[in-house]
Amino acid sequence: MSRRSGMVRAAWNGTVIAESDDTVVVEGNHYFPRSSITAGSLLDSSTRSLCPWKGVARYHSVQVDGVVAVDAAWYYPHPSPFARRMKGRVAFWNGVVVETVPPSRDHR
Repeated sequence: MSRRSGMVRAAWNGTVIAESDDTVVVEGNHYFPRSSITAGSLLDSSTRSLCPWKGVARYHSVQVDGVVAVDAAWYYPHPSPFARRMKGRVAFWNGVVVETVPPSRDHR
């Protein structure tokens, strides 16, 4: 588990739904602070899964302009002590594109 500096964004259906320079990377997935996610882009889901070392994951579907990616976001509301840095953060998959944003260059 590591903190990532530099801007990272998540997009679904051609629209950026999250952007942050403060993600936590776990097993290759960027976990975004909840505050960096566009309001209204996450829908509640009843899906759950269990990770032996992180705890119980809960899911959201992602929605942009009426197009939905079912269960494409997940989070750990009560992560294990080993995964406590993921608390309050959301990761994406299932068609949501997560990419590092190249730094802008000043061409003076």
